Amino acid sequence: MGDMANSSIEFHSKPQQQRETPHAGGFGCTLAELRSLMELRGAEALQKVQEAYGDVSGLCRRLKTSPTEGLADNANDLEKRRQIYGQNFIPPKQPKTFLQLVWEALQDVTLIILEVAAIVSLGLSFYAPPGEESEACGNVSTGAEDEGEAEAGWIEGAAILLSVICVVLVTAFNDWSKEKQFRGLQSRIEQEQKFTVIRNGQLLQVPVAALVVGDIAQIKYGDLLPADGVLIQGNDLKIDESSLTGESDHVRKSADKDPMLLSGTHVMEGSGRMVVTAVGVNSQTGIIFTLLGAGGEEEEKKDKKAKKQDGAVAMEMQPLKSAEGGEMEEREKKKANVPKKEKSVLQGKLTKLAVQIGKAGLVMSAITVIILVLYFVIETFVVEGRVWLAECTPVYVQYFVKFFIIGVTVLVVAVPEGLPLAVTISLAYSVKKMMKDNNLVRHLDACETMGNATAICSDKTGTLTTNRMTVVQSYLGDTHYKEIPAPSALTPKILDLLVHAISINSAYTTKILPPEKEGALPRQVGNKTECALLGFVLDLKQDFQPVREQIPEDKLYKVYTFNSVRKSMSTIIRMPDGGFRLFSKGASEILLKKCSNILNSNGELRSFRPRDRDDMVKKIIEPMACDGLRTICIAYRDFSATQEPDWDNENEVVGDLTCIAVVGIEDPVRPEVPEAIRKCQRAGITVRMVTGDNINTARAIAAKCGIIQPGEDFLCLEGKEFNRRIRNEKGEIEQERLDKVWPKLRVLARSSPTDKHTLVKGIIDSTTGEQRQVVAVTGDGTNDGPALKKADVGFAMGIAGTDVAKEASDIILTDDNFTSIVKAVMWGRNVYDSISKFLQFQLTVNVVAVIVAFTGACITQDSPLKAVQMLWVNLIMDTFASLALATEPPTESLLLRKPYGRDKPLISRTMMKNILGHAVYQLTIIFTLLFVGELFFDIDSGRNAPLHSPPSEHYTIIFNTFVMMQLFNEINARKIHGERNVFQGIFGNPIFCTIVLGTFAIQIVIVQFGGKPFSCSPLSTEQWLWCLFVGFGELVWGQVIATIPTSQLKCLKEAGHGPGKDEMTDEELAEGEEEIDHAERELRRGQILWFRGLNRIQTQMEVVSTFKRSGSFQGAMRRRSSVLSQLHDVTNLSTPTHVILSAANPTSAAGNPGGESIP
Repeated sequence: MGDMANSSIEFHSKPQQQRETPHAGGFGCTLAELRSLMELRGAEALQKVQEAYGDVSGLCRRLKTSPTEGLADNANDLEKRRQIYGQNFIPPKQPKTFLQLVWEALQDVTLIILEVAAIVSLGLSFYAPPGEESEACGNVSTGAEDEGEAEAGWIEGAAILLSVICVVLVTAFNDWSKEKQFRGLQSRIEQEQKFTVIRNGQLLQVPVAALVVGDIAQIKYGDLLPADGVLIQGNDLKIDESSLTGESDHVRKSADKDPMLLSGTHVMEGSGRMVVTAVGVNSQTGIIFTLLGAGGEEEEKKDKKAKKQDGAVAMEMQPLKSAEGGEMEEREKKKANVPKKEKSVLQGKLTKLAVQIGKAGLVMSAITVIILVLYFVIETFVVEGRVWLAECTPVYVQYFVKFFIIGVTVLVVAVPEGLPLAVTISLAYSVKKMMKDNNLVRHLDACETMGNATAICSDKTGTLTTNRMTVVQSYLGDTHYKEIPAPSALTPKILDLLVHAISINSAYTTKILPPEKEGALPRQVGNKTECALLGFVLDLKQDFQPVREQIPEDKLYKVYTFNSVRKSMSTIIRMPDGGFRLFSKGASEILLKKCSNILNSNGELRSFRPRDRDDMVKKIIEPMACDGLRTICIAYRDFSATQEPDWDNENEVVGDLTCIAVVGIEDPVRPEVPEAIRKCQRAGITVRMVTGDNINTARAIAAKCGIIQPGEDFLCLEGKEFNRRIRNEKGEIEQERLDKVWPKLRVLARSSPTDKHTLVKGIIDSTTGEQRQVVAVTGDGTNDGPALKKADVGFAMGIAGTDVAKEASDIILTDDNFTSIVKAVMWGRNVYDSISKFLQFQLTVNVVAVIVAFTGACITQDSPLKAVQMLWVNLIMDTFASLALATEPPTESLLLRKPYGRDKPLISRTMMKNILGHAVYQLTIIFTLLFVGELFFDIDSGRNAPLHSPPSEHYTIIFNTFVMMQLFNEINARKIHGERNVFQGIFGNPIFCTIVLGTFAIQIVIVQFGGKPFSCSPLSTEQWLWCLFVGFGELVWGQVIATIPTSQLKCLKEAGHGPGKDEMTDEELAEGEEEIDHAERELRRGQILWFRGLNRIQTQMEVVSTFKRSGSFQGAMRRRSSVLSQLHDVTNLSTPTHVILSAANPTSAAGNPGGESIP
């Protein structure tokens, strides 16, 4: 493997030169040595370290670093290390250039048809038929002679091409700016990731990119390792290496058994220190990224965000053929098929709607062309009885081209290509603004899904509470203290034991530092519960630092770190007399069950029987919990030198304890939370609290927050009781049992991560009630990962959250505050409404323009709105209107209505009423102008004008009136729920005002100076005033429509329902694919690629190593038998090194080494 990687990748030139000189730059290891070291695992690796360096500290000496003090923070030294060993940065894939985006925008079918038609029209206009024949071809060219036919003919074709270019550039620019925003977002997410290293003996938080080889890094529960390293010292460390190996079991790491830590893996338990040995492109992750060329073009078309795949995923894994890795990959990518992303609620509805409208437009345009051609042919050759003469062919063809262009124009106006644009603009704008509201959106569509949320399952600690914990009550030496006791009130023995128990049995990274500003609170660093206990030590006028200096971390004999199963943490130290002492702390009801003694007021042991325990629970723990306090028990146990226990038998070791104290820790509710929860409830969103705390504490806090109100019918359950209610006799979860529980459930206490996942999944899958539920979940711990992934929208905490939680989430709350979730709901609903507003405006224009073009063409053989005019209308309708309406800022009133849910149609009855109502008004006006306008304005009629005649005032007035009506209707479209005041808050949106006024200004220029290309002739002031007056009538008419009660109009259908389960045809899926965000695709592709690469390399290594062990192919298959249950088929091809695994249900990453875990 090592040789393969080295041969197939030429690494950066600097290391290349360094490699020749042994021990480059004065360090005792070359880059190549370290890389080959990191490719070993387990015992092999240990052996290699011992042979080459003696031990890990020998390796540290060679790298010129100290295992305890770390590197000297010296810029020259750090720079030199970067020169020799590379920097911790994997170069990203090149973004698409503007030209590539232009090329993509040109792929639009309707635009291609238009381009072809325009080019044909251009070509024909330059072909002048012999002049003397032209009489014979009928009244084709009358009126054109005075203009000079050749000069006029080409203008229309050129103008169409120009407007096509315009549309393409605007689309490309939008895509480009979106991509840029997304890259900015990515780099911001990356910059925010910091890691703790030791330099000069000080703990520092440095950005991940600043890590260098030789750094000593502190690792703890929940970290995503940013570089490869070798473990120096670890406590109970377990790593999830599934992202590299596919094995879902957590791997135990220890300095004496398996010290190799790899980048990209997650710390699931424990803590420790490692020396960094490989960074950036030389780390395991980097090597794989480089093998994959960090991306590839083929993926482009295929990769969609795979957030919630339920279908089967067929993944192929094939060993790379040594040095041709690159080409192999290319071939591979063509084959690889990636799960289709289940489109977001809105995208599903929009795709379906767009397809329906497109089909209708196609039919209309086809009919228009057929009617025009038939009418012309019958008129010319039958009625007038002419013969088709050869020299007349170009003239006739020109007519047909003109008809074709009219048909295409109808199609262009009918197809709402502005829809994807509106969605994108709206989402991109919201994402940018949500940054200010402390929401960092990682997946664009999460923002819109949030608007439909009907349930929020929130953590308690840190989200609803301030996460600044303090000990406020304690039970020490038989006395219940309601405030901090005076140190003199306690026996020295109890005080000494308490201080040692707290100082030693907590992560040494947890500290309390002096405040940054005068008068501020001391800073809490690390685990907040431990900070509260350390604060308690300081409040007792003691200090924890001297104790820790006396017993440094590497002198600790054994540590059982905290995890969600144990709910306690224990540390064992060796006593001077050769015996051992164990300190333990944890949830009081769990730890008290293991206590058989308790210290009395003199600090002597007295026995602690189950009866005493029940007493204590009733008199001390429950009252504390009902005040909303978390209760923590602190205990110890001594082992004599002779009776050393079996340390691996944890239940034996942590038992028969002596209770020192029980403390009540307060975590005050954030002052703004009750109001935020009230807003959620008013908006029809149920808030549920899921916490690991004691049920009384949880209930007290839920009442303070307003999650439960007195007199309501609700449930507060503990995890055990919850499981008992939802499982049948066999212990399987039943959906109908769950459906009885979740609607009333408000608090789930003492819950495990699986309970949280079960609850979320149960609510999402439930079909009871009027509408399907859309669930948001907040989480901060590593164990919340599955629930965050399962939820429709996962919120991770930006400050307290672990890397694992952030990785699984859709939105990161940068201030950890519940109120930011309410903001997210507001923005989400706003996106939904913005798109509805745009639709309402767009469809009115579509209906009118299509009917006008169609009827006009059938009755007068010419569309009253010319191709170029239609393109202009299309541009203002689509691009500008989407900008104007999609950037409306959200208002509090959005929170006064119920969520729309998954199945509510996009176009409600009220919107349908508005669309049809305004269409009726506009059509009446336009047809009146078309057929009697010339009498009203006393001008020449523009109807039945010959082919290249100059533009008429008549048709210019129709075009101008049409645009004016659209402008005023754009103001009407700002409200979609039938509100009367359409101007409300209009000045709060400068973009809207600018666009409306800008469009108006351009319209004046087009009409007065557009001339031939726009088929306009200048209008007088009076004509302009009439056009404006008719346009203004739209606003008046809007009020008339608002008066009609929607409930009376039963005949109106709603449109744009979400696609049903079986309704999506293949074409529709294909259409939908286009809409999904480019940027989204880019981001996902990196990750999917890299998992796929990891998986292939891993399979290859496994297969190869199996052969080395002279085992047969069956050996490899036997090792993988655990996988088979979840795999469709395992094909053994003629070459045994070629395993194809196609995995079903990738969501269950557990026990699925072959399946690919797509984030």
